[in-house]
This record gives sequence, C-alpha cells and structure tokens, in this order.
Amino acid sequence: MKTVIYTQRVEVVEAYQERRDCADQRIADFIYACGFLPIPVPNKSDLAEAIIQELQPAGIILTGGNSLVMYGGNAPERDSMDSALIELAIQNRIPLYGFCRGMQSILSYFGNDLTNVEGHVAVRHTVIAKDDSYEVNSYHNQACVKLKDGCGLLATAWTEDGVIEAIRHENLPIVGTMWHPEREEVFTSRDIEKVGKFMHV
Repeated sequence: MKTVIYTQRVEVVEAYQERRDCADQRIADFIYACGFLPIPVPNKSDLAEAIIQELQPAGIILTGGNSLVMYGGNAPERDSMDSALIELAIQNRIPLYGFCRGMQSILSYFGNDLTNVEGHVAVRHTVIAKDDSYEVNSYHNQACVKLKDGCGLLATAWTEDGVIEAIRHENLPIVGTMWHPEREEVFTSRDIEKVGKFMHV
C-alpha cells in the first residue's frame, strides 16, 4: 500500500512546557479510506526533505488547525513545515492536498491574502462548483475571497457570500478545500474519490 504523509496541529501545553504535535484520529481513517497508508509527520521542517526521500509518499496532506502566524497563530514551526512540504511537493511533483488551514497555507505560499470572515465556524453551508453544488462543513475564521492575478491557482468552488472554498493549481498537482473531509460523520464518496484519484496519479 502506498503511503500518504500528513501534517499535525501544534498544541501548547504550558503545564509541561511542551509543544505537542497531534492530529484527529479521523484524519488517518480518512486517508486509509482513500486507499493509502497514513503516516503523520512532525512539525520539523529540517526533517522534511529526509522524510520525503525515505518514504517516497504517493501524496502529502496539509491538515487543519492553527492559524498562520501572520494571521494570529502561535505555531511558526507549522508554517515552516507547510512551506517546506509545498516546496518539496513542487520539486518532486508529489500530489498535495490541503484542507482548511492546509488550503490557507497553499494560498499564502502562492502570494494570496486571507481576510477575516463571519459565519464560517462550526456551520454547514452550500458550496457552488462549476457543474454542481453540495453541502460541506466549515470551521475557519480566515479565508480568501479573491485570488492574486498570475498566482497559478484557480478557484473551483465558492460559498454564496463569495468565499473561495476550493482551489487547484493550473499546472501542478495541488488542490485545496476549506472543508474538513475527516469531520463528516460518514466520509463522503465525493471526498474519497477526489483525493483517491488525485493521489493515484
């Protein structure tokens, strides 16, 4: 079985003076449902290249949690790891999928700005794609409403209030969604098929 590596959020535990990497167990369940062996990686950007070389993953998933530091987050090591993995994905043409914070990292890497949005935390709403519309979950305070000209990213789904909910790169195997596929009570066939086919390229 091919492997897919995924990032983890940073939890600061003051009582122990520790910065802990952790992830919802459902993320591993979702990746496995897509047909891959899930491997979590630490937020250590200096190890990123060695991890990629050793594991030769079929794909990389940038997960949710922790705002980017420039938007009030407190996990600079996570920002660094996301950037390193995006660069390695580009260099090696490894399929890269980012959800929620992961999509925000992709947007920021390609020079796009995020803005604060209201009504997008712990709700469900409809997103509108080119030939379809469907309901998704939403757990984010920041989002992108306009892509920078020439950034290489294309918007593929929006909410009715103009928030970009899904993106893809015009040339590279990079996609993102603002919803959490692992937070659906039952994983949707749409998410499983999308990620599974994308990473089996």
